[in-house]
Amino acid sequence: MISTNQFKNGMTIELDGVLYQIVEFQHVKPGKGGAFVRTKLKNFKTGAVIDKTFRAGEKVEQAVVNRRPMQYLYNDGSDYIFMDTETYEQINISKSLLEEEAKYLKEGTNVLVAMHEGLAIGVELPTAVELEVAQTDPGVKGDTASGGTKPATLETGVVVQVPLFIQQGDIIKVDTRTGEYITRVVV
Repeated sequence: MISTNQFKNGMTIELDGVLYQIVEFQHVKPGKGGAFVRTKLKNFKTGAVIDKTFRAGEKVEQAVVNRRPMQYLYNDGSDYIFMDTETYEQINISKSLLEEEAKYLKEGTNVLVAMHEGLAIGVELPTAVELEVAQTDPGVKGDTASGGTKPATLETGVVVQVPLFIQQGDIIKVDTRTGEYITRVVV
C-alpha cells in the first residue's frame, strides 16, 4: 500500500482489481476543506484514460510490475511477437494492447515489456527511434532548413511532420512520446 503523497508519473496502481498507470497527478490544497490529489489514470487493459480524485494521504494498492528487456521480432496479424533478450523465450502481445506503441515498432527494436503476475501488460518504447521515410512529397528548390514542414509517411505507417528538405529514403529520428521529428540521421 502506498499513500497518494507518494504518487509519481508512470507508477502502476491497482483499484478494484484493475491495473492503472498514473499518467498525470496534481496535489490540490483548496482554501477551505481538505487537500486532495487529482489524477489521470490509464487502464492497462482498455487503454482508456479516466480522471479520479483521491483524498490526500489516502492509501492505494501499488501493483508489482516487472520490466524485462525484449526485442520486437514480427507481427503475425493478430499479435506482436517479442523475444526475451536474456532467455530467448518468445511471448505474444495482443494488437489491442499496443495500439499507440505499434506506430513506432520495427523489427529488431529493443523495448521494455511490463509484466504483471506473468502476463504482459504493456510495452515501453525507447524515447526515440530511427525510421526510414517511405513516402513524402519532393522538396522544392529553395527550401531551407528553417522553412516549413510537410507530412511524411514512415516505414511503420505513421505520419509525422518533417522539414521540407527531408526526402524519401532518408532515415529520421522520431520522439516516441510526442510523435515529433527530431533530426535526420546521417548514414
